[in-house]
Amino acid sequence: MSAEHAIGSDIAPVAALLADRARAAMLTALMDDRPLAAGELARIAGVSAQTASAHLARLLDGGMVTVVKQGRHRYYRLSGTEVARLIEALSRMSPPVEVRSLRQSRDARRLHLARTCYDHLAGEAGVALYAALCDGGMIEPGPEACAVTRKGEERLAGIGIDVPELRRARRGLAGHCLDWTERRPHLNGALGAALIARMIELGWFERGSTRRALTVTDAGLAGLADSFGCLLP
Repeated sequence: MSAEHAIGSDIAPVAALLADRARAAMLTALMDDRPLAAGELARIAGVSAQTASAHLARLLDGGMVTVVKQGRHRYYRLSGTEVARLIEALSRMSPPVEVRSLRQSRDARRLHLARTCYDHLAGEAGVALYAALCDGGMIEPGPEACAVTRKGEERLAGIGIDVPELRRARRGLAGHCLDWTERRPHLNGALGAALIARMIELGWFERGSTRRALTVTDAGLAGLADSFGCLLP
C-alpha cells in the first residue's frame, strides 16, 4: 500500500508549518483568542520583523491564521477551532518547555491553574468546572459531544447564559477535549466559549500579564461554588 493511500490525507504541508519553532510560538500565543500584531508575534517568537512577516505569510497561505484589519493596522488570529484543537493535541504529545528562571516557573504555574484554550477555560479550573457540571447533572457527556440538561439550562440562565440561543449557533453546543496539563477533559464548544466570556464579564476570572493565563477572583470562587458546585482550592 502506498503512503498516500495509507495516510488518506496529505498531512506533510501542515506538519511542515508546525515544525518551525518560531511559527509554533506564534500559533501558541494566538491560542489566547486575542488578535496580535505582527510586531508582537515577532517579539514572542524571538525573530526579526522581516522574518516574522515571512512566517506569517506561510501560516496565512496554509490556512492556519487569518488577518483582522482595524483601520491601517493588521492583526492575526487563529483561523478557527480546528487549528486550536490541533495545537492542543500536539501540546499533549510534546515534552514540556524547560524552566530556566523563577519567572518561567511562576508563569507555568499560572497556566496550569487556569488559562484560555482558544475560546474556553482550561487548566485545573477548566477541568474542575467540567467535572462539577457532569457530577451535578448539568451536562451529560457523550463520546464527542455533551448534552445540556434542564437543570443545566436553569443554572446557566442564572448567570446570564441563554442555552437555547447557543443551540442555534453554527458550531456545536458543547463538547470536551483532553486538557494538555491535567490529562482530563474540559468543556469546549459554544457553551465553553460563552461560559468563559461571561465569567470574565462577571469578574470571576481576570487576565494577567502571563499570556493565556487567568486568575480566579474571590467573587469567582464564590460564584463557581454557588452556581455550579465547583470548588477550587
